[in-house]
Amino acid sequence: MKINGVEIEDTFAEAFNLYFARILITGITKRYAYEAAREATGYGTSLIGCTAEAGIEKYLSTNETFDGRHGYVIQIYTSKKNIEKELINRIGQCILTAPGTRVFNYLNSEEKVQAGYKLKYFGDGYEKEVEIFGRKCISIPIMFGEFIVEKEFGIKKGVAGGNFIIIARSQSSALLAGEVAVEAIKNVEGVITPFPSGLCASGSKVGSRYKFLKASTNEKYCPTLKDIIPDSKVKDANAAIEIVINGMDIESVKKAMKVGIIAATKVDGVIRISAGNYEGKLGNIKISLHELFE
Repeated sequence: MKINGVEIEDTFAEAFNLYFARILITGITKRYAYEAAREATGYGTSLIGCTAEAGIEKYLSTNETFDGRHGYVIQIYTSKKNIEKELINRIGQCILTAPGTRVFNYLNSEEKVQAGYKLKYFGDGYEKEVEIFGRKCISIPIMFGEFIVEKEFGIKKGVAGGNFIIIARSQSSALLAGEVAVEAIKNVEGVITPFPSGLCASGSKVGSRYKFLKASTNEKYCPTLKDIIPDSKVKDANAAIEIVINGMDIESVKKAMKVGIIAATKVDGVIRISAGNYEGKLGNIKISLHELFE
């Protein structure tokens, strides 16, 4: 199969389920809303080493937020066991500390955690429960004034690890293709690309010859090893870059993969598109690249 003259390999992305929360951060200015969102999603690329996978989903204008201020929607993915703690830590350390921010739940779900309620203890007894903008919140007194956080946050089971790999003749071609793919993915509702600028330059595979590592370099896709790896996937290439996508459901992840692949194939120098899979060692969700275009 070819899209825009670029080969799409007959392979699949191996994804898996994680629980996620979707929260809205609003700020006294757009800058501080963004800075809080950026901090709250930091160190959130992969559960290989991070405590969560996180990213900024989208910007909301003053006409779209609950409180009429600039806002950013972020998503945070981790295990069901850890999701409440992760929210408490990231809201408490990265958003409460930013001047003039508020935090609201942005996910409709029957299942909830009381991260906002538990954050009230920072108020040391001076906190109070309030209803604001039609939402049940906690008001915590802080030096800047007050911090508003919704009491409960919805959580759901989402999909993590959707991916595709761009194989290109040069680093510049791979980078440009990755950039335009990420820009296209930003238009898909309900997804994030958790790696830096949405791009994963390292790639990885499950496991290692070193038993203490959960993941290691994916040597088949490393151009500097193509002359010594018999089954190298990049014999004719000089760079590869991976885009990883987490989403609220499988449909949104598939849509993001499709639009990202189409965008990438329009860049000169892209040879083919592949995907990361690991014989079922990572997850039980298989997303066929060819089926995306049927």
